[in-house]
Amino acid sequence: MNQSSFKQWSSALLKVWTREFVLVFSDIGVLLFFILLPTIYPLIYTLIYNPEVVHDIPVAVVDNCRSTNSRQFVRMADATEAIHIVGYAASISEAREWKNEKACYGVLLIPHDFDRNLNTHQQATIEFYCDMSLLIRYRAFVSSLTSLSLAYGAQVRHQQYSLPSSTPVNSHAVFTGNPSEGFASFLIPGILILIIQQSLILGISMLGGGRAERRKINGNSDPLTIIAPSSASILGKALCYTVIYIPLVLYMLLFIPTIFNLPRSTNIIDIILMSLPLLLSSSFMGLSVQKLSSERESSMLVIVFTSVIFIFLSGLTWPRYAMSPIWYGISSLIPATWGIEAFVNINSMGANLNLTATPYLMLWGLTLAYYTLAIVIETHNKKSAKAISSVNKH
Repeated sequence: MNQSSFKQWSSALLKVWTREFVLVFSDIGVLLFFILLPTIYPLIYTLIYNPEVVHDIPVAVVDNCRSTNSRQFVRMADATEAIHIVGYAASISEAREWKNEKACYGVLLIPHDFDRNLNTHQQATIEFYCDMSLLIRYRAFVSSLTSLSLAYGAQVRHQQYSLPSSTPVNSHAVFTGNPSEGFASFLIPGILILIIQQSLILGISMLGGGRAERRKINGNSDPLTIIAPSSASILGKALCYTVIYIPLVLYMLLFIPTIFNLPRSTNIIDIILMSLPLLLSSSFMGLSVQKLSSERESSMLVIVFTSVIFIFLSGLTWPRYAMSPIWYGISSLIPATWGIEAFVNINSMGANLNLTATPYLMLWGLTLAYYTLAIVIETHNKKSAKAISSVNKH
């Protein structure tokens, strides 16, 4: 490319960049996804999971054993951090009614043979039923009951066999990335990255739907389109979205963790550098798939649905190393997957870009790949539109 061609290309890129700004800020629907959604959603999600650790969750007891051992187990359960015994129910049916009335969120059922099994050195079983409408309660129940069963088992061994009740080796866990062991510290950093990607793709898809509608009205021609090479057109649009999102990224990745006292990094430079390939790759990905949006509203159905899939593929709910090769490969094609890993390393684990080089380089790799794909699709669309126009003229 000679100097004259480069000037023309740069001029076209600038025109596309300026026109895209006008299109974004004149479209209320796009502003809803580009501005309002990234502003409100982080607050809503963080408020849901804040406070991070729940205490004294109401639990009903159905004691069919009514022995000294069963009463001791209930007292120990009531002494745990998460469980608060609100009363004894006569039967599991009555306890279920309490749960339906929200008088309790869990039911501890002690079978009639609990005491006999303990005294005959057999394994005793206790059943627990809980409301899983909020996973933060379920996690607290599981953690408390696991610790309770270990402590009660050690006490029984000490009484029956005169063995020391303490364990031979004490363990102490130090959680560097999630010191409070809370859901907000665990989930919110990943959710923030996913919100950035999905809101960006939603807005881009809605812009693509608007272009498709204008082409239908104007005989397969969009009067608001700037004539430019595909490479300049794609890059100009992506740079427009990136500039708009940089203040939102700072708000989401720095301000939100600060006001909710979540693990956070003060290294603004690394977060900005990490965000650039995330925004660019997400923009190019959105520009690659926006052709699927034949109408403005259709983008919402597709992109919102994929948000649930992307959460699972990101490794937040299931570790990526345990995925099958097919799902691992698909997850590697999603910018948010690598963005979440990079941001968690920087924000929660105190790493810098050198220590999180793999996800950072993968983001730049996806940026280049989706940029190339978007150019190919844009070029193909232009040729198709030109061919249709020629046929219509004849």
